[in-house]
Amino acid sequence: MKKYLAAVCAGVLFGTMVSTQWAGPLLAQEQDTNESLYEQLDLFGDVFERIRSQYVTEADSGELIDAAINGMLNSLDPHSSYLPPEEFEDMRVQTRGAFGGLGIEITQQEGYVRVITPIDDTPAFHAGVQPGDLITGVDGVSLLGLTLPDAVDLMRGPVGSEIIITVLREGVAEPFDLSIIRDTIRIRAVRSRIEGNIAVMRVTTFNEQTYDNLAAQLEEAIAELGGIENLQGIVLDLRNNPGGLLLQAISVSDAFLDRGEIVSTRGRDETEGERHNATTGDLIQGRPMVVLINGGSASASEIVAGALQDHNRAVIVGERSFGKGSVQSLIPLRGNGAMRLTTALYYTPSGRSIQALGVAPDIVVHQPPRNEEAIAPEEDARPQRTESSLRGSLRNDNITDDERRQVEEEERAAEEVAQLRTEDYQLAYALDILRGLAAMNGR
Repeated sequence: MKKYLAAVCAGVLFGTMVSTQWAGPLLAQEQDTNESLYEQLDLFGDVFERIRSQYVTEADSGELIDAAINGMLNSLDPHSSYLPPEEFEDMRVQTRGAFGGLGIEITQQEGYVRVITPIDDTPAFHAGVQPGDLITGVDGVSLLGLTLPDAVDLMRGPVGSEIIITVLREGVAEPFDLSIIRDTIRIRAVRSRIEGNIAVMRVTTFNEQTYDNLAAQLEEAIAELGGIENLQGIVLDLRNNPGGLLLQAISVSDAFLDRGEIVSTRGRDETEGERHNATTGDLIQGRPMVVLINGGSASASEIVAGALQDHNRAVIVGERSFGKGSVQSLIPLRGNGAMRLTTALYYTPSGRSIQALGVAPDIVVHQPPRNEEAIAPEEDARPQRTESSLRGSLRNDNITDDERRQVEEEERAAEEVAQLRTEDYQLAYALDILRGLAAMNGR
């Protein structure tokens, strides 16, 4: 018994000795880290006081603190930033669907302000701003070296006022200026139209209204077609959609999925990740879908495209998307401001992250630039010479009037598609895919 106790005691003593050997360096390391942190905070305090007391002009202490906080967040990634009270309120207003400005979604890349996309039917859109444009100056002031919030501040101004932005565009040799009149931006989240027996749903953003707008307009389109049985399919147009609210992206994906995962998010602590799954019900009852994307499709748009692609629910057509696969949390701070902080990455149902990669389309279709000069003037247009136009040609009396009308309707539909190709080649391509799928399925 004494030997057993001695062995136990020896084990305890050895364990104590081992734990001391390991814990000692860890505690010392933590202590060194804390001391280094305190030294850096002291350094910040010294610099702050020096600026306050010795800068050539009196500096605003509040603005200095805001700039320091923003600099700290901007150093992490392009999407983390500090929002002063007025900007925080602007952001909350934007998610509701109406705000003042130019109507562009921007990011910062290697010191430049890059346009993700202009928003449909906004001053920037009508002025000709394009996805991928670099904005190098505002009213003659260079943006190089400015933080994103500072650049945004330069672009702000009263509704009705003019702003001159300097743009550098790929394929254009020299920078050029664009004049834009600031306006109140009222975002209509979803626009719809009917092409033949196909519903085209154009989703411009993911705000608080998006899913409700989509469901309502899809219901109207189905009613216009005379019932779901007459719907050949839908085109979900997410081109130049900069994203928005994560929950809205989940709801839109769920509208066309019956089961399975939509998206998962994983942060620093993987145990705190979230998974979002589809619920039963498909608004179009399994009808075929084509999703249109391009380089201006970002964030929430990519969540929808990625989910529908991974579940083989839709054919993705267009060009590779923007590649913003991170999730930002809005964290309210004292003084009515907020911190926008990247807290997670999102993953498609197959487990892929699209961060910096984007969603690759199933079918790559580039949108050719419109060449107005290539369009023949109306006076040069001549009717097509056909057999039926020849004098004395034989009449085909072997078809009924109903069959003849059907042929004429099909011809008109083909002409409309041909016209659409000159206006929107990608959309025309999407419609052709759906018509082909419908024909294969006997619809």
